[in-house]
Amino acid sequence: MATIYIDNKPFDVKDSKNLLEACLQLGLDLPYFCWHPAMGSVGACRQCAIKTFKDEDDKKGRIVMSCMEPVKDNVRISVSDIEATEFRNQVIGLLMTNHPHDCAVCDEGGACHLQDMTVMTGHSYRDYRFTKRTHRNQDLGPFLNHEMNRCIQCYRCVRFYKDYAGGKDLNVFAANNKVFFGRQKDGKLESEFSGNLAEVCPTGVFTDKTLLSHYTRKWDMTYAPSICQGCSVGCNISAGERYGSIRQITNRYNGEVNGYFLCDRGRYGYEFVNSSQRIHHPALRPHHNGTPDKDYIVNHVANKLRSGKAIGIGSPRASLESNFALRQLVGEKHFYLGMSDIDHDHTALALKILRDGPVRTPSLHEMEKADMVLILGEDVTNTAPMMALAVRQAVRQEPMHNAMNEVHIAAWQDAAVREAVQEKKGPCYILHTFPTPLDELATQVQRGAPDNLARLAFAVSHELDASIPAVTGLSETETALVKEITAALLAAEHPLIISGFGSGYDSFMKAAANISWALHKQGKQPMLSLTVPECNSLGLEMLGGHRLDSALDVLQHGDADTIVILENDLYRRADKHVIDELFRHAKEVILIDHLYNQTAERATVILPAGTFAEADGTIVNNEGRAQRYYQVFVPKGEVQESWRWCLQIAQAAGIARLNGLVNLDDITWAMCVAVPALEKVQQLAPHADFRIAGQKVPREPHRYSGRTAMTANENVSEPKPPEDIDTPLSFTMEGFRGEAPAPLIPFFWSPGWNSVQAINKYQTEIGGALHGGDPGKRLLEPRKDAAVHFFTEAPEPYVPIPGHVHLVPIYQIFGSEELSMHTRGIAKSAAEFFCIYMNPEDLHEWNIEPGAWFNFEIDGHSYVMNATPNNWLPRGIAAINAGLPKAEVVDIPQCIRFIHSSTV
Repeated sequence: MATIYIDNKPFDVKDSKNLLEACLQLGLDLPYFCWHPAMGSVGACRQCAIKTFKDEDDKKGRIVMSCMEPVKDNVRISVSDIEATEFRNQVIGLLMTNHPHDCAVCDEGGACHLQDMTVMTGHSYRDYRFTKRTHRNQDLGPFLNHEMNRCIQCYRCVRFYKDYAGGKDLNVFAANNKVFFGRQKDGKLESEFSGNLAEVCPTGVFTDKTLLSHYTRKWDMTYAPSICQGCSVGCNISAGERYGSIRQITNRYNGEVNGYFLCDRGRYGYEFVNSSQRIHHPALRPHHNGTPDKDYIVNHVANKLRSGKAIGIGSPRASLESNFALRQLVGEKHFYLGMSDIDHDHTALALKILRDGPVRTPSLHEMEKADMVLILGEDVTNTAPMMALAVRQAVRQEPMHNAMNEVHIAAWQDAAVREAVQEKKGPCYILHTFPTPLDELATQVQRGAPDNLARLAFAVSHELDASIPAVTGLSETETALVKEITAALLAAEHPLIISGFGSGYDSFMKAAANISWALHKQGKQPMLSLTVPECNSLGLEMLGGHRLDSALDVLQHGDADTIVILENDLYRRADKHVIDELFRHAKEVILIDHLYNQTAERATVILPAGTFAEADGTIVNNEGRAQRYYQVFVPKGEVQESWRWCLQIAQAAGIARLNGLVNLDDITWAMCVAVPALEKVQQLAPHADFRIAGQKVPREPHRYSGRTAMTANENVSEPKPPEDIDTPLSFTMEGFRGEAPAPLIPFFWSPGWNSVQAINKYQTEIGGALHGGDPGKRLLEPRKDAAVHFFTEAPEPYVPIPGHVHLVPIYQIFGSEELSMHTRGIAKSAAEFFCIYMNPEDLHEWNIEPGAWFNFEIDGHSYVMNATPNNWLPRGIAAINAGLPKAEVVDIPQCIRFIHSSTV
């Protein structure tokens, strides 16, 4: 710690910071533009000027940029000095010289960092009276608008896009007195993190194009703290609603998880909430005379359950509370995990490794600090995008620390550090069948058949611990790679091993566990991160249930005739013929879901469920961190939480297991009692009766236009706002206006800070945890005293089978995830048709023309796909895009047989 004097007042601050961070952390309002807490300082905008003094006798001082000056013990500065104040005023006057007078029509109006800073510096009038510089804007794709005339040349966009996120197609171009930030030519931005430009940019140069399609001012939206549903990472988001539809998703800071950023799938994949495929009313088949009401349908379902021959199928995209309610509704013995068999096997293995092993699974923040990375069989950019962003920061750690030690540069001096590091990268090794976006970072990439790559990983674990059986038959090149990876692991202080479900081969996860456990046994501090398929896969596995394939056996034997399906399209869980057979044996199919899908086509009863935006619940991410999301708005129609449907059906059926449960707190308590592993879920957030100064926490900003304006087209009288019995949040702008507990913060705002930069006011230190700690509770911690039992069976060498190929999945950030495909821009970026990728030599051997449609067979069932050559695939290996809508082949990897005579 160091003592600094600001305007002659002493303050104790960390000595590893710069003076701008120190001032902001102390609550002082000091304007800035180019500095960003995640990207450090470059001193480009000159807006954060302060005065420094030699000692207390120095009355003149000198003007410096606070973001470029380190904290030193006994340093004396002034923020309010008249010369420093005037300097800041002149700087912003220059920056505003060519800025258009378009705040009234700018998408950022009212939530703009530039507006905040102009007010903060006292810049009220513009002196420039001549023609302004103008630029031609670019079409940057479906997600971002480009309005270059608003640029103030802070360089934040290229620093994030190129330096931080690794993008290649956005840059800065300059000629004479013009500076242009954009692409070389029009076109969709290629980075998976491009949407962050809308929040990183302090003005309105880059704005959210999806918001513009149904535009609402930021102060006229209702917000709630929420969790992204797009993958297993569990990024924190703030969802904004107006007139019953979600208008925008923005980042909600969590220092341990996503920090300041989101991936594009999470930011833009929300349109399923507004989809025309939404289910708004209960339905009963076959149709009765007239339209049966909700009570009639609930009683109809209750009568079916009284027979005692019902089973329930849960969902990895539904909350813990909803899955638990269904489990109690049908009985624990009749509850089935709604995951494919392969997804279930991988998730169960991940849970076993993380729960019973001695190695910690890191948060994203901890992953960024790794000084060596080993990725086994996982394309994290497409299965867990924010994990890939963390890896990009991790590969900088070793060369950055070397540079800092050699030339004594502080970590926050971004330009100086990058100049010293140049293109150097820390050790990173990737073993994967296909090219991945992270390959450019790798020290070495090894490609091949999954079994052969897993053998290499097992060989590494043997090098680390001789008690693990050796892998024989490796080539000299492979043996050298094994020794190189082993040496890099042993040289690192905090190595990170990543694997997961993406390849479809659990041998990668077993090898990853072996490597991390062997390192731990040697006294190292490794980190092990495993991806799982969906947002609540790990939570569902912790809840427990039977395998999905066993549900078919139960129905075939007549032990059940009714299925209750929770927020799940079963045609995404198994091949089409398997699910068709399941439904053929069911007399009643009761679906509780929010989207009309293939499973809804087969349902006899449909009950409309709330999405994450219309429901409260808890999900568990791949780290084992339980996190709560809250209802943003009350939906119209008869949509309600899935768990509430289960409670109502149980009451009508007289099922005692759910007696006395009414609201979210009740069902959370019952779940934690029944499943002790989930006990900490009760500690996630304050209960529904929590109040601050007797008031709830408002979901709406204090500038909200009001309820009368919302319904003026229908009735000018003010309607009564809905009541929330489940949470301490209100559906109004009335309530406590101070800082709420971290799990309940719906949006970040502070006087004078209307933009996202207001987050500084909520942190214990800049870039650190929120006051009171970041939201979420870890349910899984390493067992330091655990007896390590290594996995001993390495796969056999891969040998192609004549007339067959082994089918493996390929994941895409756009297209593989079910819900985000209801966003138009994401759907356009996904694969357009069903194709199977194969080695050109395999296509030639079987006389299949590239681009031709042909038949192949799985378990006696014939399928048709388009043949697409891929030079990266080994002989005998084929691949298809995972998760495509209406794909009939889901259960992969598996072996397929070609039907040569049926090429079409």
